[in-house]
Amino acid sequence: MDTITGVILAGGLARRMGGIDKGLISLHDRPMISYIADVLQPQVAQMYVNANRHQDEYQVITQQPVISDKIEGYAGPLAGMACGLQAATTPLVAFVPCDSPFLASDVIARLHQGLIENKADISVAHDGKRLQPVFVLMKVSLLDSMLCFLNAGERKIDKWYAQHAMVEVDFSDTLRMFININTPEEKARVLETL
Repeated sequence: MDTITGVILAGGLARRMGGIDKGLISLHDRPMISYIADVLQPQVAQMYVNANRHQDEYQVITQQPVISDKIEGYAGPLAGMACGLQAATTPLVAFVPCDSPFLASDVIARLHQGLIENKADISVAHDGKRLQPVFVLMKVSLLDSMLCFLNAGERKIDKWYAQHAMVEVDFSDTLRMFININTPEEKARVLETL
């Protein structure tokens, strides 16, 4: 996928995890982000980590460049996406979260197929019941629209998606991919399955 940059979104505050960066949480002696990086990297031409703190740690773990939000105040996933679109040198950028360690090995290919077949600007994973908005592939050409949206004080990802040609890609056969870790209790449950 030489036309696609991959970005792992790790820029949040992790309030439900007691403020500990979710990507740095240890799962069987490995930081969670390493699971995601290992699966994402072979699927893309280049890769970044979007993080607003502990940038050096993320860089050492993933051996990939770390980029930080240009918009201050932890403005949510769209701010991280804008950062990724600005950094990319490819026409397409895929985003995945740092707190879902079971990323599918074909997630990028499937999102790309959905984008191309539907002549869409944004291709988003759907789990069969609801949209999974941070598993997404989009065109870099959407950057100006996203920045206008963010600069107007808007933050709702679904609202911005609705302004563009978007396709939902069915991932109901890979529900494990959407298991995420937001709390210590969720971490304990996931450790039992790793």
